[in-house]
Amino acid sequence: MYIIAIGWLYVTLLIAANERSVFLGIISFVFYGLLPCGILLWMSASKVRRQRRAYREMLAQKETPEKPE
Repeated sequence: MYIIAIGWLYVTLLIAANERSVFLGIISFVFYGLLPCGILLWMSASKVRRQRRAYREMLAQKETPEKPE
């Protein structure tokens, strides 16, 4: 997954380098490269974040002993 993101950022960097001005190059790199890759990587990591949260909650339940009534 990361190799695809790196390749896409490389391609968009080359596209940005061919723009008429530096400002247009930066804008095209941000909107065609960084923003889509950031969203893609954030969405692909959501399952891992959910699993980590569930694991932390499980550990917290094990650490707090239940009080007998």
